[in-house]
Amino acid sequence: MEQKKLLIITYYFPPAGGPGVQRWLKFVKYLPEFDIQPIVYVPENPTYPIVDEGLVRDISDKVIVLKNKIWEPYQLASVFSKNKTKKISSGIVPHQKKQTFLDKTFLWIRGNLFIPDARVFWVKPSVSFLEKYIKENNIDIIVTSGPPHSLHLIGLELKDKLKVKWFADFRDPWTTIGYHKALRLSGYASKKHKKLEHKVLNAADRIIVTSKTTKTEFQAITDKPISVITNGYDIESVGNQVLDAKFTLAHIGSFLSDRNPKFLWECLVELLNEIPDFRLHLEIKLIGAVSQEVLDSIREFNLNAYLNLLGYVSHHEAIAHQKKSQVLLLIEINSEETKSIIPGKLFEYMVSERPIIAIGPQGSDFADIIKETNTGVFFDYSEKAKLKSVILGFYNQFLEGKLQANGVGLQQFSRKSLTKQLVQLIKQS
Repeated sequence: MEQKKLLIITYYFPPAGGPGVQRWLKFVKYLPEFDIQPIVYVPENPTYPIVDEGLVRDISDKVIVLKNKIWEPYQLASVFSKNKTKKISSGIVPHQKKQTFLDKTFLWIRGNLFIPDARVFWVKPSVSFLEKYIKENNIDIIVTSGPPHSLHLIGLELKDKLKVKWFADFRDPWTTIGYHKALRLSGYASKKHKKLEHKVLNAADRIIVTSKTTKTEFQAITDKPISVITNGYDIESVGNQVLDAKFTLAHIGSFLSDRNPKFLWECLVELLNEIPDFRLHLEIKLIGAVSQEVLDSIREFNLNAYLNLLGYVSHHEAIAHQKKSQVLLLIEINSEETKSIIPGKLFEYMVSERPIIAIGPQGSDFADIIKETNTGVFFDYSEKAKLKSVILGFYNQFLEGKLQANGVGLQQFSRKSLTKQLVQLIKQS
């Protein structure tokens, strides 16, 4: 039986770092075991906000990688401000009250001149390149993965020209994504986003999403079949880790301005005042890009003495920190739009055997996962007393050397199990 060929069109792929890379890097790793040949199409000269050369080693030797040049306006914008350009391209948007004129200008340009996003100039050259490749190589199915959602426009045009089977994979929503409102969209730009979203959702043969809430949102726009395949965890060879000597509360990943959990900082200040020895043990460990607003808040609450700011580390190092930190922090923006977001790092957190303190809007999809797997405790932004009580409980367990998480039912979120779900969809098509 001849192998099926799956063409995956994605922007983020090693050496890109960050959470957006992991989903298709891991699908590609396991697809050949299910008799599917993965072919990955990526930009040749991308502007990645985060680079992790170590991830290149994780690319399966069975994958075919195609590359084509891309022109991105970030390359031009960096002439004016390399730092601001890098932050905006990685999703670090300054809080509205603290935006400078240059911030506002960059955001307006990003939101109104490049629709759906700044990678839109890759659409036409990619269609030309892939149209020929698909015809010559008998590709069975193409998948476009967004964001950036401009990649779905590549799928839209290829579908129209070749009638090829097309899956649109949404790692995050489109017009309801958390930072969408921050882009200072005009009425025209907002309508164009919605129009493109509608066209993509109604032209693809199948939609894949990462959460139940996104599925419900999209069902109001299209009758096309929608499948939920969450992100997951893989078996990582980092070995056993010695637990941190301090009572570390670790956040790993981008810590955006709007994720600033002031009620968490208040809880820590109160515990420092109430429990004399707490100050001897507390450490706030932040790994990854951290917004200035979060750092300012930590300083305003006089918590700087307890801060360990490590910056970006490789994915391998991040996994090690997850296993040795005492408590893991998972924080999502407190808004209606972010209920559907299930952070990719949740699944790696869950298999670390460290308890999770998760904070997000009431009704968050990831709250159910944490509860069902017994991997931590979820709090909405109104539950300060409950949060303080749980931190104190974790601290007492830490003092007794008994602090750990005992997850259940985690196997369903392994990358191999999730790839099996994807394969079933491919074989049904």
